Amino acid sequence: MTPLLIVDDETSTRDGLQTALGGKYDVYTAPGADAAFDLMKQIEFEVILTDLRMVGKSGLKVIDQALALPQKPVVIMMTAYGNIETAVEAMRHGAADFLQKPISLDRLELTIARALKTKKLEAENLQLHERLDEKYNFENFVGNSAPLKKLIDQIKLVAPSRASVLLVGPTGTGKELAAQALHQNSPRARGPFVAVHCASLPANLLESELFGHEKGAFTGALEKRVGRFEAADGGTLFLDEIGDIDAATQVKILRFLETKTFDRLGSNEPVSVDVRLVAATNRDLEQMVREGKFREDLYYRLNVVRLVMPPLSARRGDIPLLLDYFLKFFAKENGVAVPTISPDALKALVDYSWGGNVRELRNFCERMAVFKRGGEIGLGDLEGNFLAVASSHPLTPSHGENGRGNNDWGSTPNPVSSEIKTLSFASNEKLLIREALERAHGNKSKAAELLGISRRTLHRKLKERGC
Repeated sequence: MTPLLIVDDETSTRDGLQTALGGKYDVYTAPGADAAFDLMKQIEFEVILTDLRMVGKSGLKVIDQALALPQKPVVIMMTAYGNIETAVEAMRHGAADFLQKPISLDRLELTIARALKTKKLEAENLQLHERLDEKYNFENFVGNSAPLKKLIDQIKLVAPSRASVLLVGPTGTGKELAAQALHQNSPRARGPFVAVHCASLPANLLESELFGHEKGAFTGALEKRVGRFEAADGGTLFLDEIGDIDAATQVKILRFLETKTFDRLGSNEPVSVDVRLVAATNRDLEQMVREGKFREDLYYRLNVVRLVMPPLSARRGDIPLLLDYFLKFFAKENGVAVPTISPDALKALVDYSWGGNVRELRNFCERMAVFKRGGEIGLGDLEGNFLAVASSHPLTPSHGENGRGNNDWGSTPNPVSSEIKTLSFASNEKLLIREALERAHGNKSKAAELLGISRRTLHRKLKERGC
């Protein structure tokens, strides 16, 4: 049972309360402050009920002593001299509540229960924040590659500021994790972090979701709704896939960034909030601006600080570390032993392109943890796309057409071309060409540039390989 201490110099009060509370609590009594101090050294009390005016030291001394303990109990003051000044003084010393004698047992039990519940919630809230701090500290960015270290250094510099941040990079690179790290390492860490995935909401609902609406603002608006901007007041709002928002919503976001206010749908009363905006996209916003699909003024407002999320292809040395981390994580989550990876399977995994980036690798590890259950992951466990890497051989060079010697993939490839070839490790030219075309969004000139060959060579190879 919960240990509870009653401190009162009146025997009748001590005995009466001990009898009343003895069935629910492990009750101890003390006739004064000094006796209470001795008991506190021996027993870790959850609740202390103390009289205010006693022979010797007052109940305020009991409060001070109790709340100086490593594990602070709930302290409730009792007194026959009830007045506002007394209550204020008790609360100022840290009392959870204040009761006037004669004590109502029903009210006392309710007061104790409420105070214990509040203490529990405060402890859970503290633990939650500690877990969040741990979850999004920089140690959880797995890897030691130069691109990742650069990103972490940038987040450390940017997080304490109030500047808007634009996270750019391919899908699956961990943009929301970076946004969480920005929030958790900022002065807003104790405020809310609200994430909105813009592409998942229809245009006709996105504006209401972000800014809220008044009752009757549109058909189906049966009650007032607080939007995500308002919910994030004092914290951070993360808008993922910002490139997918419609023109009307772009205007309202621009107005917020300029004035820190917005209007709910159906209202002309501006709402003012203190929100830091972090946006993310895997699209080329500059190109969208040139095409008239994204407002230029909004782009510059969002792009105050630009952080580039490195694709997994640019941090290939981190792949073994990520595999180890996620295999252990999902093995623990599923209550199974951690799988191992054979050397040839590990080479295939390191050589694989990972078009879905860390998200794809994470899903692979979850699948392997479930299926292998502590066994070894070998080449036979890998799917076709991985096996194509493992069985690949160097592409056979042909005579060049551009004065590049005998290698028409380029004797001095540009950095992007080198990355493409390093990442793909395809089993044949066809797979390599397809990847380049995908990265170039079907633009053959760009694909040829990525591959380090001429457009003419690319056309010839497309015809030869039936791509």
